Amino acid sequence: MLWLVRFMLFALILFLIYRMIKFILNPKRKLESAHEQKRYYFLDDPNNVRKNFFLTYKGVLFEGEKYLGTTDDSFDVVSIFIWSHSTAALKGLVREDFQFIEERVRSYYPYAALDWKSPVKEFLQKK
Repeated sequence: MLWLVRFMLFALILFLIYRMIKFILNPKRKLESAHEQKRYYFLDDPNNVRKNFFLTYKGVLFEGEKYLGTTDDSFDVVSIFIWSHSTAALKGLVREDFQFIEERVRSYYPYAALDWKSPVKEFLQKK
């Protein structure tokens, strides 16, 4: 009986360590942490075109919707729409910040045409 209790206690400790490691390495937790710390973080599943990507930059959370299409050689993501979850959080961002975001997204999806949704679209069209 004592061996069974020890085994169960050992199994419980292993399970808790496993859950703690999964929590620490969770990509959504990393996104939330970067969002709170106002750092850049890009969360995406490149193998699943149907899943939107999320990125945070300077405390603003952006979401991007990917669309599959054809390129000269293959099927690839050819169009991306990006928008902010909170327009009030855009305060203080300048044109260079949006160019930085576009460069980063283009590094993952080089064939994609990037389109911003309102109000960023209107801001970038002004010169």
